[in-house]
Amino acid sequence: MPVSFPAAGRWIAGSGPTLQTINPATGALTAELGTPTDTEVAVTCEAARQAAQHPAWRRMKPHQRAALLHRIADELARSGETLAQLQMVENGKSLKECRAQAASAAATFRYYAAVCETIEAATPPSRGEYVNFTLHQPYGVVAAITPWNSPLTMEAQKVAPALAAGNAVILKPSEITTLPALELARICERAGLPAGLLSVLPGHGRDVGAALINHSAIGMISFTGGTATGRMIAETAARRLIPAALELGGKSPHIIFADADLDAACASVLDGIFEGMGQSCVAGSRLFVQRGVHDAVIERLRVAAQTLRIGPPEAAETQLGPLASMAHRDRVESYVALARSEGGRIVAGGSRPDGLDCERGAYYLPTIIAGLSNAARVCREEIFGPVLCVIPFDDEADLVRQANDTVYGLACGIWSQDFRRAWRMAEAIEAGTVWINTYKQLSIAAPFGGFKESGLGREKGLTGLRLYQQVKSIYVATA
Repeated sequence: MPVSFPAAGRWIAGSGPTLQTINPATGALTAELGTPTDTEVAVTCEAARQAAQHPAWRRMKPHQRAALLHRIADELARSGETLAQLQMVENGKSLKECRAQAASAAATFRYYAAVCETIEAATPPSRGEYVNFTLHQPYGVVAAITPWNSPLTMEAQKVAPALAAGNAVILKPSEITTLPALELARICERAGLPAGLLSVLPGHGRDVGAALINHSAIGMISFTGGTATGRMIAETAARRLIPAALELGGKSPHIIFADADLDAACASVLDGIFEGMGQSCVAGSRLFVQRGVHDAVIERLRVAAQTLRIGPPEAAETQLGPLASMAHRDRVESYVALARSEGGRIVAGGSRPDGLDCERGAYYLPTIIAGLSNAARVCREEIFGPVLCVIPFDDEADLVRQANDTVYGLACGIWSQDFRRAWRMAEAIEAGTVWINTYKQLSIAAPFGGFKESGLGREKGLTGLRLYQQVKSIYVATA
């Protein structure tokens, strides 16, 4: 019997095709899930619209909604191990990383509980005989579409602020990682979230996702994923004249100047590209190294990469698990083959590891490639895997020209002991997040998003709540 899912305020088996999820570490079947038909998607959307408009939800006081979010956070914390295990068996991240992401999900709900009852509106200065207030109101029903690489954090970062803003949410998780979303829905039910305010629709984006975002009840779309899919979603949103928040791909530059602390910089580079097997939107996949230390940095990285421990994600000693699927490993392998054909030199990795069952598990070695220019395809296209391309630069002007020569603009890391130079580069690099002498430090309290084809809008922080609300101006005459 396929696993059921919450839709229209109840759990149903779904009348659509059965969806299978596979453990990428073993190739074994993890679960069979039901999926909805177009009719069931439509029924769910209408039920969500009614739930969003129900007076008990729409008129709920901010402190009451905050208390509900705190209860969800408590339930998430109690269920942390279950959530971590579910994510691990579906996308192969190490259990240690999955546990950290489960804790992050609980912290996200706590943060938006606090924001919910403390954020303030504005009273603009009067230009006449009136008092002017701004009111922030929910869109109604939010379609939240999440990726497979970090479902625990991504789903919390959409569901928590959307609920805090007063919306109903229909969550469409990746077809590869559905179980964490279903567990989140159970947790929200246990915490007392009214029926119909959170639905989860499993299935493929081309079917379930398309039916969802085209339904008239959807007032806003929030998507994290690939740029090609994001562009199609943006086209739908534009045709329907509804807002869309898009957090898309990246080819982030990680920069080392000759005066940097090379030990700290190289350790950060390794974490920035290989943590989670490079399956991160902010992975520092293009490493720019000032020419004077280029060879020394490559040698440090080569030695360090070969010490990383790859293995089953549940093992305590494992640092890197498998990629999320066999198909994705094949894609990563094809890019490494392309790098070789373009003249790239494989400094480390470039193959499947020995000693692991790579026929059933999607394992691949962390790979470092040198000898290519920024014009090479592997330096321009998002691989979304454990592949680092190392490129030399001469001076600041050369660096800025190369680093910004990309359609993406999500993140950047800069290593230098000259703060003024680092600040100049941080201002010059076209990216939504810039780290100086660190990398991949993320906070739910700071806005996050991309420039150029890396997306539209900003999630997280106070902006992340307002993202899910529309502004109304109210004038009261005083004459």
